[in-house]
Amino acid sequence: MNLTEILSSEQIVPRLAAADRWAVIDQLIDVLVRTHKIRAEDSDTVRKAVKDRETSKSTGIGYGIALPHASVACISDVVAVFGRPTHGVEFQALDNQPVTMCLLFLTPQGQFQKHLLLLSSFARFLSNKENRQKLETAQTAEEILAIFRSAT
Repeated sequence: MNLTEILSSEQIVPRLAAADRWAVIDQLIDVLVRTHKIRAEDSDTVRKAVKDRETSKSTGIGYGIALPHASVACISDVVAVFGRPTHGVEFQALDNQPVTMCLLFLTPQGQFQKHLLLLSSFARFLSNKENRQKLETAQTAEEILAIFRSAT
């Protein structure tokens, strides 16, 4: 499974107005609700799961990237959303640098191996300097999606 299988341009936010990591997570989850990837009545459960995971250990992996994620029982397939905060956001990243790109994803509960494989794949793609530079300069959701598509 790759990002283009679970992302559409509607699930990409080139300019997030969030000022902190919790607002980034909230705004990205709101996108998942708006695009019907998760049900509105499940949004609080999803928020809690993602924020609990983030509280236990930051998902800021460095290079300006955060990969907030969780496994939840209220979905039947993997869902994701990508956003770029307009200003770097403190995420307690491993390299202490602000986050400028955030890929939030959810896997169905009980799919631990799939969860780990996706996390590894997304981290590898986003850790590539050339991929990051392209994503940083893309202006629209469609351009960002094309970058993800070109890597498959």
